[in-house]
Amino acid sequence: MPASSLHGVRILEVGGIGPAPFAGMLLAGMGADVVRVDRPGGGALGAALEAPNAALDRGKRRIRLDLKDPADLAALLALAAEADVLVEGYRPGVAERLGFGPDACHARNPALVFARMTGWGQDGPRAAEAGHDINYIGLTGALDAIGEAEGSPAVPLNLVGDFGGGALYLVAGILCALRDAERHGEGCVIDAAIVDGVAHLATYVHALRNSGGWTDRRGANLLDGGAPFYTTYATADGRRMAVGAIERRFYRALLSTLGVDLDPAAQHDERVWPLARARLAAAFARRTRAEWSERFAGVDACVTPVLSFGEAADDPHLRHRGTLVDDGAGALPAPAPRRAGATAAAPLPREDADRDAVVTDWCGG
Repeated sequence: MPASSLHGVRILEVGGIGPAPFAGMLLAGMGADVVRVDRPGGGALGAALEAPNAALDRGKRRIRLDLKDPADLAALLALAAEADVLVEGYRPGVAERLGFGPDACHARNPALVFARMTGWGQDGPRAAEAGHDINYIGLTGALDAIGEAEGSPAVPLNLVGDFGGGALYLVAGILCALRDAERHGEGCVIDAAIVDGVAHLATYVHALRNSGGWTDRRGANLLDGGAPFYTTYATADGRRMAVGAIERRFYRALLSTLGVDLDPAAQHDERVWPLARARLAAAFARRTRAEWSERFAGVDACVTPVLSFGEAADDPHLRHRGTLVDDGAGALPAPAPRRAGATAAAPLPREDADRDAVVTDWCGG
């Protein structure tokens, strides 16, 4: 996708952490003109989280407005009148109380896409409650399904909730609504809830469960590490290799490369899984991760090393694609997706902008 895909689209991003800023960063990477509005004095994140969250403001202009000040609220509404999209990440009702809810904005700009990002959604028994990624994925069943059989659920960072079920679904909703607004000249309100997105991400798991192919026991299923051919194994140096040899031909290649004597025809027989796991574990433990990586290079067995974030920056494949770019302040992912064959663009820096300059830019003199 070219960097100018959304050239000319104006997006006003009001406050919020996590999914809303990530969505704005993704849209900015597609060429949108994104202006982020923060309150004076910053948020309540603390120094440890300020820098990481600032990374999500790449490609945006950032201004500060005190929305309890009538003049600053007027400036926000003036920007909303010229925007194509307004994104807000407050709890339900907060935008209305501050004076820039959907009704106030649509009165000035009927074609505006008013996109709301929350964890619980705009309605429901928990709508007014606080929460974070771990709470949202915990309620949907996703958290309970991730982890080893006899251990606690494994917290999958904030990738599944905030950024998967939250930001990416928000972006999808915005892009669809923009198309409708272009066709019909009418905006809408998007109610993007992390719980809805995460539940939707788990469609395939629900389908497996409905057909008897999934049990609500962690570490006992095909895709949760329960299968010996879809899990990770420790190597001689204490590192790990990821194995995803689901198809029979990949499983054969796995066994052949490891030198393990198992019947490929019994691959999906769960009675054989404990024996298969023990033999595969013993084989992987004989060599280091680097040695196994070299042996499996070019082998269609769906076996790859498990890398840390730091190691990923030096991976030859990711380096070739420009997936991670170091601008001198550390490696960050390049904008994605991109059109096939295009060179990955470097992440754009954040620009702290003057409020009046942005208002003049969008609204005229």
